[in-house]
Amino acid sequence: MFEVVTVSALTAFLTAVGNGAAGEMGKQMLLSTGALVRRTLGRETPLPTTPQGWEVLAREMHPRLGRDGRRGGEWALLLRSLPDSAVALRPGAQLPPATRDFTDRQTVLRQLRREATRAAAGRPRVALLYGPPGIGTSAVALHWGADQVARYPDGQFYVDLRDAPGESGLEPSAVLLRLLGRMGVGPELIPPTEPARVELYRRMLTGRRALVVIDHASSAAQVRGLVPATPEVFLLVVASGPAFALEAERIAVPPLSDRDAVKMLRKVAGPEKVALAKPRMPALLGDCAGNAFALKAAAMSLLAEEPPLPEDVAESSARHPVHGMVRNACRRLRPDTARLCRLTALGGWPALDARLAAETAQVGREEAAGMLVEAAEVQLVEPLGDGRYRFRPEVRHALADTAALEHGIPECSAAISRALDGLLNRALHAAHAALPQSWRTEPAPAEGTAYRDEAEGMAVLLAEAGNVVRAVSVAEEYQHIDTALRLARALWPVQLKAGRWDEVLPALRVGARCADRYRADSRMAGALHFQLGHCLGELGRAEEADREVRTAAACERAAGHVRGEASSLEMLGLLSLNGWRYEAAYERFVEAERVYRRITPGQEGAEDLPRALALAERHQGRALRGLGRLEESRVRLEAVRDFFAERGEAYNQARTLTDLAETLHDAGDDAEALTKITEAERLLNPEQATPHLTHLARLRLRCQAPR
Repeated sequence: MFEVVTVSALTAFLTAVGNGAAGEMGKQMLLSTGALVRRTLGRETPLPTTPQGWEVLAREMHPRLGRDGRRGGEWALLLRSLPDSAVALRPGAQLPPATRDFTDRQTVLRQLRREATRAAAGRPRVALLYGPPGIGTSAVALHWGADQVARYPDGQFYVDLRDAPGESGLEPSAVLLRLLGRMGVGPELIPPTEPARVELYRRMLTGRRALVVIDHASSAAQVRGLVPATPEVFLLVVASGPAFALEAERIAVPPLSDRDAVKMLRKVAGPEKVALAKPRMPALLGDCAGNAFALKAAAMSLLAEEPPLPEDVAESSARHPVHGMVRNACRRLRPDTARLCRLTALGGWPALDARLAAETAQVGREEAAGMLVEAAEVQLVEPLGDGRYRFRPEVRHALADTAALEHGIPECSAAISRALDGLLNRALHAAHAALPQSWRTEPAPAEGTAYRDEAEGMAVLLAEAGNVVRAVSVAEEYQHIDTALRLARALWPVQLKAGRWDEVLPALRVGARCADRYRADSRMAGALHFQLGHCLGELGRAEEADREVRTAAACERAAGHVRGEASSLEMLGLLSLNGWRYEAAYERFVEAERVYRRITPGQEGAEDLPRALALAERHQGRALRGLGRLEESRVRLEAVRDFFAERGEAYNQARTLTDLAETLHDAGDDAEALTKITEAERLLNPEQATPHLTHLARLRLRCQAPR
């Protein structure tokens, strides 16, 4: 029976497919859609990159569907086969607990309440809380949010940006990634591109009453895409520093008055301790200058019954309360512990554990663990759990600023070198364990601890990913260029197996830049441009990706690395395939095969050559399907299926059978396609291949439906 496909339904489908093209099965659905677009229009149509582009394509195809009932039926089947990607907003309060010693701020709280409850009148509800480091901006946001649960029944969603592995902070796309995760969206359902993530974020909040808190934002660009279009959604942005140019109600958090500062001291230290310190109270209040963080540290000092600050420290505190608090805390610590804190602060690590601290300060690991506990007691570091700690940004800056004066530049440089060497050793061991057969990871070093298997290697690499990303920039800054390049390359399993593209992108940009400057036209340059191109491709930045992979191919060619050149050409083909440029994709895959065949027996890569050629042939079959050359596609895919069956590679055999089933369905041979679907399902592990099995189930429905 003829089924009408409307323009709106077609537009929605095309947009959903384009936005959700992450992962192997997302790309498979994208390829199926592109092949049908070509058959419908009778010509190649590059993948649209904007919502307007998808709508134009839908309107161009729609009249043809009305004139061709069979083609309209194909589209109706494809529309019904799209997996249900609807995501539900996870309700409930998700803000961290507010501090118990919160004091005053009534004027600020009233301003927040006024912005949250005013008549919308077409204006988004957005507030920007700002103030000097340590003044208490985050505490205000959390205290106010804790009292607003009833106002926001659809949820309170909190993202803290201070653990970004770099001075410039997270990119807007990465902020959206974190926020969507908080809102209950699984990683496999988060679109790869920033515009698609913004669209999903706004769609999920449509008609909702929710609070979104972004803490430690550093620029308007990070949060501009989060400005709500729904009147009952309130975006609260918190900046530790001056206000930036965001269209929002700007609310300054001022210093606490002396009266409120004393109240806070009493809450933390107790009225008895404050009473005993009455003679020194004017000086103490002057030192803290109404800074909540400095006041809390001073209260802890009162609890410990420590002597007043020396005159030089007090003078510094009056100008910079947090710096004074840090100097006072260092006075309370053993010299070795204070040294460890200063030296580890130099790296700006997102997370710090005993191993990294021990390597940096050149002490035993157990000793370092004890020192970190001491530092946490005086609030120089904050515990994160699992033996890991972090510095508050303003504390880290204060410690790093004094490190060279206290310990000398040679010792600081040596500390950074030790930290980088330790991180590199762990990253190389973990990367090799995570991808033991891959030529894109270095062999494991002779020294250091090897990991048991792929799972342990991957777990270690993911746990250290933030520090490794940061270490690439630190290594560049300190001119440890070889270390920077090797650290960036060690991130390959993180992007390939874990899909952490947003996280590794800054490090890959630094690595590729260093390679161009210091190792031009080398294999290392080729490898890093390849990784950067792969990452950009997965994030939907097709033009940038194509440029980087072309650079990779040129570097590999200049270095005489045949396997690297062929692999880069293959990646160029995949980028074209995912962009519906099937003719260009086929040409690149044929070229890649030709270069692979230059590898002779005994040459590097010869052992992997049969498998590489099979994969290149599979990609050729997929491109031929997109070109409508279905019989040629079938012949190539059947040969590849037989190759992987002989080698016992069940997953690659199943992937090829899926390609073959799609080609057979396009050719009208649904009975044979169903046979291939059944074979593929038998080969897949239900626990590890859920997306693939879901795709096969949807493909089965298309093959079973009457034409």
